[in-house]
Amino acid sequence: MGNKSLIEIRDLSIGFSNLAKQLLPILRNIDLTIEAGETVGLVGESGSGKSTLALAMMGYLGNPLKVLTGSTSFRNQSTFDLSARELEQIRGGELALIPQNAGQALTPTQRIGRQISESLKLHSKVSEVDRPARVLELLTQVRLPDPTTLVDRYPHELSGGQQQRVAVAMALAGEPDALLLDEPTTGLDVTTQAHVLELLRDLAKETGTAMVYVSHDLGAIARVCDRVVVMYAGEIVLDGSVRQVLLKPVHPYARSLLASIPKLREASLPAALDGRPPAAGDVGKGCAFVERCKMAEDRCALERPLLQFTKAGERVRCHLFEKVEKLAASGPGSAVDRSLISHATEVLALDNIAISYTTRGLWDQILGRQPNDTPTVDDISIVIHKGETIGLVGESGSGKSTILKAIAGLIPTRNGRIIYNGNELLKASVDQRSNDQLRRIQLIFQNPDDSLNPRQTVAEILAQPLRLYFGLSNQELHDRSVEILERVRLGGHYLDRLPSQLSGGEKQRVAVARAFIAEPELVLCDEVTSALDVSVQAAVLELLNRLQREFGTTYIFVSHDLAVVRALADRVALLYQGRLCEIGPAADVYSLPSHPYTEVLLGAVLEPDPDSVPVLSADDIVELSPMPVGCAFQRRCPRRVGDICETKTPPWQQVDDEHLIRCHIPHIELRELQMGRAN
Repeated sequence: MGNKSLIEIRDLSIGFSNLAKQLLPILRNIDLTIEAGETVGLVGESGSGKSTLALAMMGYLGNPLKVLTGSTSFRNQSTFDLSARELEQIRGGELALIPQNAGQALTPTQRIGRQISESLKLHSKVSEVDRPARVLELLTQVRLPDPTTLVDRYPHELSGGQQQRVAVAMALAGEPDALLLDEPTTGLDVTTQAHVLELLRDLAKETGTAMVYVSHDLGAIARVCDRVVVMYAGEIVLDGSVRQVLLKPVHPYARSLLASIPKLREASLPAALDGRPPAAGDVGKGCAFVERCKMAEDRCALERPLLQFTKAGERVRCHLFEKVEKLAASGPGSAVDRSLISHATEVLALDNIAISYTTRGLWDQILGRQPNDTPTVDDISIVIHKGETIGLVGESGSGKSTILKAIAGLIPTRNGRIIYNGNELLKASVDQRSNDQLRRIQLIFQNPDDSLNPRQTVAEILAQPLRLYFGLSNQELHDRSVEILERVRLGGHYLDRLPSQLSGGEKQRVAVARAFIAEPELVLCDEVTSALDVSVQAAVLELLNRLQREFGTTYIFVSHDLAVVRALADRVALLYQGRLCEIGPAADVYSLPSHPYTEVLLGAVLEPDPDSVPVLSADDIVELSPMPVGCAFQRRCPRRVGDICETKTPPWQQVDDEHLIRCHIPHIELRELQMGRAN
């Protein structure tokens, strides 16, 4: 196109051949140009072709994919015509990739500092003498704490979020002209994500680096991108400025994606998008979105719409875009039913729980003493009532998942008691709990791939808890399995499928079904929606809400996504470095937070609105470990009052009947400060 064009894609179709030798397209007739200094977001559900398109820009095709039509070029060089040697010269330097899974970018047997130094050696002009200082500078840029310590660590010694930040630092080492980012902040907590995105924004402005940002997080897209390309079933269906696409979308699919995002200020479930995208080769001759579109007409099923320009300069693939343009914005979603909560019935009580990952030495065991260290989780006391959903919120390393594992019996507690239905649960392991206790407390993990046996069919996966807890016959096993699959909206025809034959959303539904088939009283949800795209996430939230109504279940819901927690939770408990800071009704905590840490978290939330700007502090760095004395939040607190924060544990203060905070500053003074800031 123009002299500034870095990446040009012309009529690109990519696909594979099935067993019947049919060519099935993954991408269809893609036309796209990325200019120097431009930041473009690629959005759409899983399977829409976003990542395939981004990798094609680098000249990469995994087996068995092949180019069916068209071309891609970088600086007027056809990437698919370059030799492996020529591609090596531009990849990682001029054209860099930050993958979703940092494990794909990091070598497990090399220390972090050496890996970044190797990137500098290969892709920059930094001298050998200056590389150590540049490594520390890059680690500081991506907000990693104590870089001088981290350079000597191996990848497995870092959290997932820390690994992802190292991957970002490695990509930035070569000062690339174009940066491809494939879901780079999906595993990061809210504050780290916001800071990494600010870094990327600044980088694009200061260096003129072009960016292609692949994500299902429209809040991140709104903060970083100038332009948004919406993909569906391997096609571009909408291409326009970030303001046009996110504020006034003219395609029904884009509207549906936005409606499926939970809102931070609304206590309601987002609207789930019914159905699923068509499989490769199963699009038909009409519009690919026709089966899921509520506006579809006869013409939509018979004639494939062309990608055409609107009066505002957008490109849209829809016969009815002029009607869509006139539609009003969608209203709030459905409200969660709170009537099931029984405040008179305590299901679970955590009484002064402390948890440490430090292993006791021989003398510690002989003398019956605890190791001399600061516990990972300490002084946790929460009472949970029948039928309620309590959200555990905090950054990576705050102890959320650790608390769930202790409740489930997967790790021991150091101190305190876990009381379930009036009886203390044994601290040691699941082996010492009764079958009835195991059945009544179920845990749903973040990643279903880690919890579903890949060699077992769905029928075998569901049969295990039924045999263990109920001793059912084969026919009863089948009937109960079909019943629970119908409840999670999958159906009995899924029984013979392996996990590899399911989409990400379907796997998570099977994981939910396995938990609920045991008829639990308490379900522990550990980041169950974090790996899902927004439409599947909305469907899973609706599913959890519906099953709670049907079974009367109590939830402990762990997430770093504050909007997701707002949609589902009755109460919220905020954790920092394994210490409780604030706990109270979700409506109170979200409307006007009372603890400085809550204020920091809510200020960093990214919303799908280009006018929404996060409130961040430049020197706000996540810490590696909790402070042994004083307030846990003392080093990061924007409202620190003096030495008392360093030397004394803050007292609990009652804001309202069920709303408590732990802070040295009187809650009335904090509320006045935050109201003044809000105004």
